[in-house]
Amino acid sequence: MRKAEIETLFAYNYWANRRILNKAGGLSEADLNAPSDLSHGSLMETLEHVLYAEWIWRMRCAERFSPGRGYPWSSPLTFSVLQARWVEEERAMCAFLGGLEDEALSERIDYTTTSGEARRNLLWELLAHIVNHGTQHRSEAALQLSRLGRSPGDIDLIIYLRERSR
Repeated sequence: MRKAEIETLFAYNYWANRRILNKAGGLSEADLNAPSDLSHGSLMETLEHVLYAEWIWRMRCAERFSPGRGYPWSSPLTFSVLQARWVEEERAMCAFLGGLEDEALSERIDYTTTSGEARRNLLWELLAHIVNHGTQHRSEAALQLSRLGRSPGDIDLIIYLRERSR
C-alpha cells in the first residue's frame, strides 16, 4: 500500500465521521445517551468508542506508545466536546500521515494491547484497521440515527470517491 492510498482512506474516514456527527448533532442529550443494542451501548458511547480507538491506534503508530485501558479524557463527554476532540484527532492523524514516506508503511510496529498482549503488525495494516474499525461502528451509529429519523445517507467509500471526483 502507498501513502496516497492510505491518505485517501483517511480522507474517506473523516468524511464519513462528519456525516455521522452532523446528523447526531441535532439530537437531544436524551437521544444521544439512550440505551441501545449497539455494541458499545448508546449512540454517544459508540461515537466515543470510535474516537478513543482512533486515538489509541494513532498513539501506537505515530508515537510508538501503547496506552493502557481507559479514555485519556474525563468520560462521558458532552457532544460538543466530542466534536472538538474529533477535530483535534483528525488534525493529529493527518499531520502524522503527511510526514510519512511510502517505505514507512512497511515498517513493523510493536505494541501492547490494552489487555497487555505484545503484538506486531505492519504500519499499513494498522492504519487500514483504524478505517475499517470506524466503518463498523459508523454503520451501527447510522442505524441508530436512522431509527431516530436522522439517517446520514450513504456512507460508503465509493460514494465518497464519487463526490470527491466531482
